[in-house]
Amino acid sequence: MALRAFLSFAKFSTFFQGGRQIDPSAHTIKSHGATLARNHIHDWLILVLLMVIEVVLNIIHPFHRFVGRDMMEDLKYPMKGNTVPAWSVPLYAVLLPITVFICFYLRRRDVYDLHHSVLGLLFAVLITGVLTDSIKDAVGRPRPDFFWRCFPDGVAVYDKLGGVVCHGEASDIKEGHKSFPSGHTSWSFAGLGFLSLYLCGKIKVFDRKGHIAKLCIVFFPLLLACLVGISRVDDYWHHWQDVFAGGLLGLVVATFCYSQFFPPPYNDDGWGPYAYFVAMEESRVIANVNRDSAAVQDTEDRRVTNQVANRRNGDHLFTPFTYLSPTLEAMEMGQK
Repeated sequence: MALRAFLSFAKFSTFFQGGRQIDPSAHTIKSHGATLARNHIHDWLILVLLMVIEVVLNIIHPFHRFVGRDMMEDLKYPMKGNTVPAWSVPLYAVLLPITVFICFYLRRRDVYDLHHSVLGLLFAVLITGVLTDSIKDAVGRPRPDFFWRCFPDGVAVYDKLGGVVCHGEASDIKEGHKSFPSGHTSWSFAGLGFLSLYLCGKIKVFDRKGHIAKLCIVFFPLLLACLVGISRVDDYWHHWQDVFAGGLLGLVVATFCYSQFFPPPYNDDGWGPYAYFVAMEESRVIANVNRDSAAVQDTEDRRVTNQVANRRNGDHLFTPFTYLSPTLEAMEMGQK
């Protein structure tokens, strides 16, 4: 019986809506989506700019740091493929969170929540990407498998200063100087970290009721991001410092971007975006104004009705207010 009550509609609504009564048709894509997008047109244009910068950073060559003979001992790990392919990162770091956002939108019909969560996620991922690739290109740290990228035949060649003279594939050498920080890890923690914060607010993890099981839902995206980072070390594409720095970078950026649109998850209003509460407050103010206007109009209508009745009874001389309306006078004369 307890489980059945928990799964009831009322319980489910309270669980995901923070105990508040929500009008499911108040703010939908159809009613407010276009206006909301126009209000944030500059944000979307900045996203496009970030995408262009990200493409440029991947095209240019990184700094080729000096790599000497004595440094090769830590750079002779074998070249392996990626356990987590690069093409899969946008799927789980961007599309998966957006799918979750859409599910909540279908439940609550809150376009502010959908728009701001998607916008915040894209900003988190793209800002993280730009920062990560900027640092990669500037630092130029060699990957753990740099030896085999530089000397695919195993024959090491050095100049008179002891620096490497690579004769491998140009693309492999270019990629070999992009070890710090880990891009897979930073993107994973940016996207999945944002999703974790989003879920933390939606299911009210910090509602002071002691439901520790909710933490499992929140920690699951972070666990996935951690496993991605571990795979980068296991594949010998990154040193552990690269993964640690990438994870920290992605999580910090995700937290900043989330905080732009949503209250902290531990806040009583952490289940919804700031814009939603602003819209609700504006709606309440308008409703109060309309209600007050209706009350004033009703009072005025009753006063006029009383005056007309007094005129009909010949008591207009004692009426403290006169209502000189030609239309009303004509109507009275016609009725008499």
